[in-house]
Amino acid sequence: MLEQNISTVNNDVKTLVKDAQALFTAATALTGEKAEELRGRGMRALDTALAKAHEAQVSAVAATKEAAKQADEYVKENPWRSIAVAAGVGLLIGVIIGRK
Repeated sequence: MLEQNISTVNNDVKTLVKDAQALFTAATALTGEKAEELRGRGMRALDTALAKAHEAQVSAVAATKEAAKQADEYVKENPWRSIAVAAGVGLLIGVIIGRK
């Protein structure tokens, strides 16, 4: 779910930045009121992209903190199981590295 939301926001931000770039490119060829209008639209598009990127960052940080909290609670509730899992993973990595 989180990965899908981040992917969607990432695509939205890329689209907004491309649109803003196109508006700025068009604005360089124009002068006067029309150019100012295009520059304003471009700046609004960039502001929207930055806001979406910030929202995605805040969401990702919150999800990461929640996952870390749950992992911490699990380890505190099941210390021996956590030690066994860590030892198993370490053994598996050791075997994989030892083969090479």
